[in-house]
Amino acid sequence: MSFTLRVLAGLILGLAIGIGISVARVPWLLPVPGLVEPLGILFVNLIRMTVIPLVVSSLIVGVASMRDARAVGRLGIRSLVLFLVALGAATVFAAATAYPLLGRLAIDPAVAARLRESAAGAGRTAAESAKQLPSLAQWVTDLVPVNVFKAAADGAILPLIVFALAFGIALTAIDRERRQAVVRVFHGIADSMLLLVGWILRFTPVGVFALAVPLGARMGVAAAGSLVYYIVLLSGVSAAFIIIVVVPAGVLLGRVPIGRFVRASAPATAVAFSSRSSLAALPATIEAARTALALPEEIASFFLPLAASMFRVGGAICQMVAVLFVARLYGVDLAVSQMATVIVTVVLTSFTIPGIPAGAIIVMAPVLASVGVPVEGIGILMGVDTIPDMFRTTANVVGWLAAGSILARTSRKVEETGELRAGVR
Repeated sequence: MSFTLRVLAGLILGLAIGIGISVARVPWLLPVPGLVEPLGILFVNLIRMTVIPLVVSSLIVGVASMRDARAVGRLGIRSLVLFLVALGAATVFAAATAYPLLGRLAIDPAVAARLRESAAGAGRTAAESAKQLPSLAQWVTDLVPVNVFKAAADGAILPLIVFALAFGIALTAIDRERRQAVVRVFHGIADSMLLLVGWILRFTPVGVFALAVPLGARMGVAAAGSLVYYIVLLSGVSAAFIIIVVVPAGVLLGRVPIGRFVRASAPATAVAFSSRSSLAALPATIEAARTALALPEEIASFFLPLAASMFRVGGAICQMVAVLFVARLYGVDLAVSQMATVIVTVVLTSFTIPGIPAGAIIVMAPVLASVGVPVEGIGILMGVDTIPDMFRTTANVVGWLAAGSILARTSRKVEETGELRAGVR
């Protein structure tokens, strides 16, 4: 049995047992959810243990290596700017479409209260939570951590990201030999965390089962309906972003005829949708850029590999929708300042999503914690990630080709402007 099937089997079996316990109400079965739940919490804690070192070290390595990217000219800087704009658009699009639709998802307040009480570290009332929400001024001042290690201990991911970006930029200004020594250390940390995450993910079927049993016991039949709603919603938002935003952007801003763009992207999207792997679709994407779209060689040889490692609009959509869903599931209302924190953090952490199954969900753990949403929900989301992953991987690949087309056109425009100015002089 494949890994995906084992995870789905763990989810279905856990929900079935939990729902059965909820319906049967047999006295000797009622303690079962409480007995298996610690295994699920342990699984989530193992994932959370790796996320902060992975995110911080990956960001530092990426920023500190920007000097190498500048060797290929202004293309590297324009690429990073385009990444930020596209990821911001994807995150805002996901929030704007998913938030009202999740309002239609009926969650019994009593069920949400039971879920909050069961979450590790939960137990605060809504009033207590509201009192602790930061003002806009406090949110801005908290972006710069007074104590980096305290921020790490508190799981404050956004201040840590600010520190990692600043530290990486500072590294680019020191001597090359000393910079490389520091970067090698953080590169080793990032690689080690990825390896550790791979080991932890082997226990995903057990962790998902242990989380699904208490979820089914507390929500009853509504648990299955809520997860189906999440699958359809996330898949639909990803597909809508491709159709409404990505393809028109490639056609209008990249000046590529729509028929040509669709035909060029078809082979790569087929690989992406079927394999659920952006990296697996990279060769087909490069071939489409070189032949079908006739993009400049620097787009195929530099931009697309860079995009494959850093640019994942599908991951940004996934994180945004997943945060809103888990918040809805647990009955947590997000204030304006919290929504701003989620959007900014999702955009920045999207650069650090590892190329492993459910990578976007794993990196989401500190995002949930930063706004007071229980992180236990990520284990369940990993169990139903197969279908949404197909759509968001497709969004990644189509986004690469659209961004490459836009970048090629803007690069030609910049060169023409420079030549014109040189002629005038």
